[in-house]
Amino acid sequence: MADYAHPEALVTTDWVANHAADKSVRIVEVDVDTKAYDEGHVPGAIAWAWNTQLCDTIRRDILSKEQFEELMASSGVAPSSTLVIYGDNNNWFAAWALWQAKIYGHADVRLMNGGRKKWLAEGRELSIEKGHAERTSYRAKDADLSLRAFLPQVQKASAERSSGMVDVRSPQEYSGEILAPPGLPETCQRGGHIPGARSIPWGKACNEDGTFKPAEELKALYGGEGIDGSKPVIAYCRIGERSSHTWFVLKYLLGLENVTNYDGSWTEWGNLVGASVEKGAAAAKG
Repeated sequence: MADYAHPEALVTTDWVANHAADKSVRIVEVDVDTKAYDEGHVPGAIAWAWNTQLCDTIRRDILSKEQFEELMASSGVAPSSTLVIYGDNNNWFAAWALWQAKIYGHADVRLMNGGRKKWLAEGRELSIEKGHAERTSYRAKDADLSLRAFLPQVQKASAERSSGMVDVRSPQEYSGEILAPPGLPETCQRGGHIPGARSIPWGKACNEDGTFKPAEELKALYGGEGIDGSKPVIAYCRIGERSSHTWFVLKYLLGLENVTNYDGSWTEWGNLVGASVEKGAAAAKG
């Protein structure tokens, strides 16, 4: 992992096995399948449910600063804690949780490389006991909105082609063939993609075992589509979780400076009155 721009943003499964019981370390599992944790997890880990604990359940938004502080405090996370997050689907929602932690200024937050998939494949110890959380006092920083893209920014970037726009969904979603992955309810009225967006599915950044590909392979993957840091980058998917995974790759593994996650993503753009969409497979580079 030393070839990454910020290798400190990742830990190995070995590191977690050796440090999970450290008082300064807090391990959190965040899964697409919110029942997976109960079937067995890293000993001592707690779980966050992406659909109830990592979003505002009244209005569509990420956690407010106050909600984030309460989540951290009730989870036994101190401002000085090393927060390690992992999950299923090669860390989809783990990356979503890390992105929010970075927005609110948590100093030391990392992903477990390979996530739940690698931990299980290696036959490591599992626990079915819920992790204990001793409440802390937690004060977050004000939201760093330079990590987040909002609709007006995306509209301007699309119209002016002033940013590299990365659609990280499947090719079938990008083309408009389907509106959402099978079994996922959040959807849209129109299929397709944001005009000017390049199709680079999030999963291409991962090896078969769930770990991230080497830096040189990642540079070739994104650079081949013009995503090389020469201009700002906006990543999006359907609701923001897969694009937070790509945001992590671009910002922390490749070291691109100006990368934002458009968490409104296609469920906002594809439902927007008057918004233009493009359909069809990825166009030739140009």
